[in-house]
Formats: sequence, C-alpha cells, structure tokens
Amino acid sequence: MGQPTDQFNRPLRDLRVSVTDRCNFRCPYCMPADVFGPGHPFLHEPQLMKAGEFATIVAAFRSLGVEKVRLTGGEPLLRPDLPELIRILKQDLRIADVAVTTNGWLLEKLAPALRAAGLDRLNVSVDAIDDAIAGRMNGLGFKVGRVLRGIDAAAALGLRVKINCVVQRGVNDAGLLDLCAYFREHGHPLRFIEFMDVGNTNHWTQERVVPARELIARIGAQWPLEPIGPAYRGEVATRYRYRDGGGEIGLIGSVTEPFCRDCHRARLSADGQLFTCLFASLGWDVLGAVRAGVAGAALEAFLQRIWQGRLDRYSDERAELLAAGASRAKIEMSYIGG
Repeated sequence: MGQPTDQFNRPLRDLRVSVTDRCNFRCPYCMPADVFGPGHPFLHEPQLMKAGEFATIVAAFRSLGVEKVRLTGGEPLLRPDLPELIRILKQDLRIADVAVTTNGWLLEKLAPALRAAGLDRLNVSVDAIDDAIAGRMNGLGFKVGRVLRGIDAAAALGLRVKINCVVQRGVNDAGLLDLCAYFREHGHPLRFIEFMDVGNTNHWTQERVVPARELIARIGAQWPLEPIGPAYRGEVATRYRYRDGGGEIGLIGSVTEPFCRDCHRARLSADGQLFTCLFASLGWDVLGAVRAGVAGAALEAFLQRIWQGRLDRYSDERAELLAAGASRAKIEMSYIGG
C-alpha cells in the first residue's frame, strides 16, 4: 500500500506511541498533582495494548510509510515490557529509528536493557540543573542528580541522548544558561520547548511562554550562535550551533513559530486510540478494531482513511482562536504522549 497524504499533502512518517498513561513525576505543565492525584482514573492493564497488539498496529503503520517510532507516556520506563516492545520494533518490524522519551528517573537502572533491545536514542527531560527549580518543575521535589546519572549511564552505553527542556517564564527561565553550560560540557544537544496549551489542566497562559527568538537572543549573548539546517524533513526544532564548537541547541516554537505545515506525526495512546494532532479532542479506536479482528490490509486501509482525512493545524490557528476567546477541550499530554 502506498504512502498516504493528508488534506494538506503531508505524508505519514513519524509515529509516537504512548505505552502507559502513568508517571512517577507530576510536572505542572503535563500532569499537575492537583488533577492527577490519588483516585485519578488511570488506565488498567486490560485496557492497554498488549505486545502482540502493539506489533500488529505498528506493522500497519510501517506499511503506510512510517520510518520513525518514538515510545512515550506518561513515563514509558514504568512499563515492565518496554525492552520487549523495543525489540519488536527493531528486530521484528525493522523500524529504522526507534527512540524513547523519558524523565530519566529510572534510566540509570534500565539503560542496559534498553540498549540490548536495540534502542537507537533517547530524549530525556531536564527542565533545570538547580535542584530547587527542578523539584518545582517535576512537581514532587525530586533532585536532578539521579536523572543526570541516568543520562551518563545511557551515553556510556552508546545511546544517543538529546535533552528536552520546557521553558516557563518566571519558573525556570532564569536558569537556562546554567542548563546550557552543563550540557555544553557533557556533549548532549539541548532542545528548548515553548510552554504549550496541551490538554486542559496545565494552567497555560500566553504570559508564561518565552518565545523561541527571545531564547536565542539570551543564549547567543553568552555564547554566539549560528543557524544550521534541519537534519531531516519535518524536523520540528530550529537548530543552532555554538560558534566555538560547543555543540548545538534547538528551539521548538510551537506557540510563536508553528510548524503545522510540515507535520508528519501520528500519535497512538496506550489504549490504542489514534490521534492525528497533539492538540486533538477525539481519537479513533484502533485497538478496538484490532480486537474485533481487523488486521493486515484491512487495518492498513482503516489507518489510511483516517490520515487522508486529516485537517489538523491547531498551532497555526491558535492565535485566531485566542483572539476570538474560543476554547475547546483537548486530550491531555500525559495520555497521548508529547
């Protein structure tokens, strides 16, 4: 089956798969503790994709042109069979590029199993080097040192590591130069992500957004920067390198510099719902279809119809919606994955 394109002629190349909706952090921008506290109705095991179902669904996406799969959550390292899912992707399905996004809390222990399973790379969230700020950002007061040790352990095994930092004005933006200095020294690319209005519970306001261009100016004043081109078509980060050879940073400006026009990503929740945008309200029950016996060419056709009807461009429309005072319910990032 050929590679489908959506209503804006965007192909399907990148699949993000949440493997759990649970997390051991309570980051206010993703899973605030006042909402995701005791008694929150997290998914139970029968609702989650089993390894075989996961393989069936991803195989159908692969036949439609998916080249990259990123496993997310929640916190994916909480899923006991994560190495087996990675093995399925790399050995059974021959996915060229397999990544995991993690908060890094369990990484020091689990990095060897992930590497042995065939994982290509990691994105690790580090929102501050200062323990007090990091504790505020993870919502539970956890110190950052354990995460940094996990990064070191993964890198020592040969895993490529990128660092993700969600920037909020008045929360962690004062420590960004410290973060840059640390990862310049340790040789890991750093990605700054504008605070986004994902979901309905993270108390997003425009005033908390630090625009990508402001970040570049602030960092460039300390270490001069020069732009570099994207590593691949559809890369969401605008990349810069330090002129002194100290590595690179990237800016993901979903709020102030939207990139909907070249978005190739589909997202699958841990219970097998397909979402065609990070800011979507509704998904399609792919796991339900598989459990009803849909497989092979029929499953591929089902996914292709969904993608061909895709019209999502929320980040392009955000300013207009905000100006009109409009709002809509959106799926939570902890459920769909970032």
